[in-house]
Amino acid sequence: MARRNQGPRLRWLADRKIYYITWTVSGRSRKRTTGTADREEAENIFADWLQSHRRPSGPSDPAEALVTDILETYASERGPKVIGKETMANAVTVLAGLFEGKTVAEVPASIDAYIKRRDRAAGTTRRELGVLQAAINHAHKRGRITRSVTVELPPTPPSKERWLTRQEAARLIRATRVDSKARFYLPLFILFGLYTGRRKEAILSLRWSQIDLEANRIDFEIAGRERTKKQRGRVPIPPRLKPHLIRARRRGSDLGPVLHINGRPIANIKKGFAAACRRAGLEGVTPHVLRHTAATWLMQSGVSLTVASQYLAMSEVSLRRVYWHHHPDYMLEAAEAVGRKSGSRMGA
Repeated sequence: MARRNQGPRLRWLADRKIYYITWTVSGRSRKRTTGTADREEAENIFADWLQSHRRPSGPSDPAEALVTDILETYASERGPKVIGKETMANAVTVLAGLFEGKTVAEVPASIDAYIKRRDRAAGTTRRELGVLQAAINHAHKRGRITRSVTVELPPTPPSKERWLTRQEAARLIRATRVDSKARFYLPLFILFGLYTGRRKEAILSLRWSQIDLEANRIDFEIAGRERTKKQRGRVPIPPRLKPHLIRARRRGSDLGPVLHINGRPIANIKKGFAAACRRAGLEGVTPHVLRHTAATWLMQSGVSLTVASQYLAMSEVSLRRVYWHHHPDYMLEAAEAVGRKSGSRMGA
């Protein structure tokens, strides 16, 4: 939980025997030395710092608005409403640290340095810089800065090809049953991922009120949830999943979460999932690989793009771009036609 922002303060740090200016950005404490142990001198430096960081009442020019202020406001206003709260909070924390002291106008010229200092995969930096762009757009839309500034994102990394064979999936499920605690929820999480292709957040937030065992339907949508491009959708219960749901239902409550630990929702499944992958001898596998696997299996089974995209709540464009080559009809017409005689046009 983010710490309550009490505003900038002047603090004496006894271990360093010096005064520091401390403040909070997106729940993370920040500090800056005054360089002095003299209280009066420190207060003058603090006053100058406050003056340079004060927020104007009207829209600011991007050259006068600090990136850290923009991020802090965005996190406090949008953070509670987004789906990936933890992901956004982590991005804001990293961005605030590496853009500290810079204005919004300086962002375009600072992107390359950010990417170099961050030294992470292109997908990670692209996602974080996307949060920065959203924060800037939010500030402009709310009238806090006079214009927006474009954040140039790194190129989209190639789509990951990792998916599980059915033998690997079976090994993974067996590996989950070794852990005395995880065996009550992790196998079911994996089965949800494999047979419905839903994202981690959609599965972990699922409650029994969204599952109708009699009508044979799962509704992954949440009432009142803000709609995003990451759709959740509704699906019939896959036959191989239903027996597991019936058994799990006996351990659940009418309104409680489907996946839980002693009735409490599961906030994060990364550690348990990673441990099961290690036991199963699987590398490069994350919870999102389950969605890749579901899409790949549907293509390998010859399901049409239209039907598969509706089932997975995924666009046909994405499905064709990333998974179509697994389909038995992929390039089949061309392969059959390339050696076919064409009558008089071929001189045969």
